[in-house]
Amino acid sequence: MSHNLKLNYVEFPSRDLPATKRFFEDAFSWTFIDYGPDYTAFNDQGLDGGFYKSDLTSSAAAGAALLVLITDNLEATQSTVEKFGGTISTQIFSFPGGRRFHFIEPSGNEFAVWCLEDS
Repeated sequence: MSHNLKLNYVEFPSRDLPATKRFFEDAFSWTFIDYGPDYTAFNDQGLDGGFYKSDLTSSAAAGAALLVLITDNLEATQSTVEKFGGTISTQIFSFPGGRRFHFIEPSGNEFAVWCLEDS
């Protein structure tokens, strides 16, 4: 498969890089590589990317793209998100083919998590 012109990397703003890193490390076991004090990168999460120091945040309501993680256990993942400081912004709901919820990580960025309908 050609990688030419395929989505390859995503970048998010972060008000507090250490808090963002801690959340994703604790909640999802992500690892990071720091590139100076204002940038950190992650990989092997389906799509590689990073967080950069900024006062801005990313939310679908403001017109930003929404990145959606997949899980085998939606309720357990929601509990983990809450345990490590994420705020549930949209409770679990059903849609054709699955269910999902939205959350805000500690720096204010919105993400979602979904599972297949029969998971």
